[in-house]
Amino acid sequence: MTTKPTPLSVLDLAPVPAGGSAPQALRNAVDLARHAEAWGYRRYWVAEHHFVAVASVSPAVLIGQVLAATSSIRVGSAAVQLGYTTTAAVAESFGTLAALYPDRVDLGLGRSAQRKAQAREATADDAQRATPPPREVDGVLVPAPFDPSRLLARPRVLAGLDALIPGGAETPSFSRQVGELEDLISGRFAVSGTALRSRVAEAVDGPLWIFGSSAGESAAVAGARGLPFVANYHVSPATTLDAVAAYREAFTPGALDQPHVVVSADVVVAGTDQEAATLAAGYPKWVHSIRFGDGAIEFPTDSNDLTDEQRAAVADRTDTQFVGAASTVAERLRALGHATGADELVVTSVTHDHAARLRSHELLAKEWGIL
Repeated sequence: MTTKPTPLSVLDLAPVPAGGSAPQALRNAVDLARHAEAWGYRRYWVAEHHFVAVASVSPAVLIGQVLAATSSIRVGSAAVQLGYTTTAAVAESFGTLAALYPDRVDLGLGRSAQRKAQAREATADDAQRATPPPREVDGVLVPAPFDPSRLLARPRVLAGLDALIPGGAETPSFSRQVGELEDLISGRFAVSGTALRSRVAEAVDGPLWIFGSSAGESAAVAGARGLPFVANYHVSPATTLDAVAAYREAFTPGALDQPHVVVSADVVVAGTDQEAATLAAGYPKWVHSIRFGDGAIEFPTDSNDLTDEQRAAVADRTDTQFVGAASTVAERLRALGHATGADELVVTSVTHDHAARLRSHELLAKEWGIL
């Protein structure tokens, strides 16, 4: 008896390559979604990032375009940043999509960057705390964690938060926002004792998806409410195993009877390991720009101008990017799935050339056994 492969999905940022444009990046995203559907991927999720060189800034709008261009693949957000909007706006925009495309929309939720006050209080001194050394668990690298304190203290990050969160606005807790969304979708929503019903919001089907990078609030909320949890190995590989463990420990039956874990990975696949390494050559510089620059730059063709010190500063991400021939990447993905007990895996892939990115997903789908 042949065992079915773990379901595999796509997470896309709509990256803007060096010399490219946001309109073309968005067209590339829709094109990748069409191919992902044909190649057997289960879901196509789009991210939300602002004021950087990626074009996925408005998940609901981009999801609508992808739904219209495809026919069966589930399409969703990975993830809506709740702190930058209201629960009513999210529920009604995704309810509109679900009403027009029933049984195809996934509503994924994430905590936004730390609140403005917390960001202003962050200091580089926090980065001096002792960190555990890298280790390997069942063939999966768990690197030393990266401390984002210095990133949060940068003026440009604070300016972005000021632009996205109105002055004087108090962002509710993530737990409260998730609860409000569940109430809106189920028709139980009320404000100050007054019932408010949105028929459109009630069209959202399936459970909410909670995204998290650590054993913190997101994992706890997902577990306590019995929701599926997506652990971001591609963002924070050092804390993924802890996040999954915290979610499972906190799990109480709710929307789901049992825990459901999805784990993400950053991949680049090509015909050979060397060819894949060439396609991924710009990744260290791109990650360095996210952590130590003004945010994600247009994806470069190489990282030749980085110093050894700069490369070391992003080694946790580059060492945990799965780069190689299809068999090489599939082996690492299977190890990640085994180590985390993942029910599903989702891959994100960034290359300078769109055709190479398409080929990466096609080769992986064939190797994985879904195409």
